[in-house]
Amino acid sequence: MKNFKKYLIVISLLLLAGSAYAQNNIKIIVNTSNEVTSISKEQLSRLFLKKTTKWDNGTKVSPVDFGANSEVRGKFTKSIHGKSVSAIKAYWQKKIFTGKGVPPVELQNDKDVLEFVRSNPGAIGYVSSGANTSAVKVITVTD
Repeated sequence: MKNFKKYLIVISLLLLAGSAYAQNNIKIIVNTSNEVTSISKEQLSRLFLKKTTKWDNGTKVSPVDFGANSEVRGKFTKSIHGKSVSAIKAYWQKKIFTGKGVPPVELQNDKDVLEFVRSNPGAIGYVSSGANTSAVKVITVTD
């Protein structure tokens, strides 16, 4: 029984470490003119699914995604939407087919996403944790 408890504690610690690691692999970024400093996962998901189209100050939201095959996109999509990239692609295919929307711009790397966000006041994106984010604002994500 003692060994079983130790085993459960070790497994729990590994799961917590893995969860913290997954959250720290991506930075959510906005233009430096944006007043937002934190955002909930639900709000972030709504912005990227274009269910919310304006910031509180009235500026149009311009989300930017990585390409569908990007590891960074996979982590973001699973963490924020709780779905696979293919499920989100299917969501957008339906929107496109019915004429009710178009997906966010897709770029291929941190550098391009950083430049897009830096150049667009309403932009929001994400980059890998190692990206140099000095020209944009990193915001925190809450549950």
